[in-house]
Amino acid sequence: MNIFADCLDRVAHRCSSQQESCARCGPTFFGEISMRMQLATWKEIEQYLESSTGIIVPIGSTEQHGPNGLIGTDAICPETIAEGVARQLRVLIAPTINFGMAQHHLGFPGTIALRPTTLIAVVRDVLYSLAGHGFTHIYFLNGHGGNTCPVKAGCSEFYADQSFGGNRQRPTNLRTTIVNWWTLSSVSAIADELYPRMEGSHATPSEVSLTYYAYPQAVKQADMEPEIAPNGAIYDAAHFRRHYPDGRMGSNPGLACVEHGERLYKAAVAEVADDYQAFLKT
Repeated sequence: MNIFADCLDRVAHRCSSQQESCARCGPTFFGEISMRMQLATWKEIEQYLESSTGIIVPIGSTEQHGPNGLIGTDAICPETIAEGVARQLRVLIAPTINFGMAQHHLGFPGTIALRPTTLIAVVRDVLYSLAGHGFTHIYFLNGHGGNTCPVKAGCSEFYADQSFGGNRQRPTNLRTTIVNWWTLSSVSAIADELYPRMEGSHATPSEVSLTYYAYPQAVKQADMEPEIAPNGAIYDAAHFRRHYPDGRMGSNPGLACVEHGERLYKAAVAEVADDYQAFLKT
């Protein structure tokens, strides 16, 4: 059975199960069919490309997120939003890039980081791989601020290859963009409402709430001392650990909860869905 051809029928089924799979729907995410690339065959990807050449690539990081934040927060957030968008639109979701430019968090156990040059090379190779298959619109949905510059640089390296490689008279049809989910206007408005002066810039209550909505079984409780963490500049791992000893920056993630995460999730999915459709027209 082709998971893409059968997608609308399965979504219409609207399984209410919160388990990992349903006999009718197969693998589920919040009870509906997944459009994840890793659950498809190469023939199904080939068929998908006959009707759409766009794809969402979630990218995040594996790093500490304060006393009650999950190590996978920066990957979970864009992946969760992307899956929600896929249920509204018939868009393929690439495997999440789980490692990012997070060297400044290496002072905390569990962090796995890439050098900026490594991430640039990863992004460039991902673009070449997808473009070679016929994808023309690659939408990076980002969950980690440290990735923004390397992802843009990786895209620039791809375009530079085209310019310096003798293709100056034949423009590439590849379009790329990166969207940081936490800067979406609807998300920022909710964060300002729920966490005035306590959102901060790392281990934020908004991102922790979204992960709690995605994985309510993983909700953590921890004391926050001080209530609002210090904020400031970022340099290397030793500097970060010394100035932000519990991993937070300007935030109070003790305010995070599943209910807040649901609001943030719905707002982000709606805005990304609109933005992705506009991107496909470029």
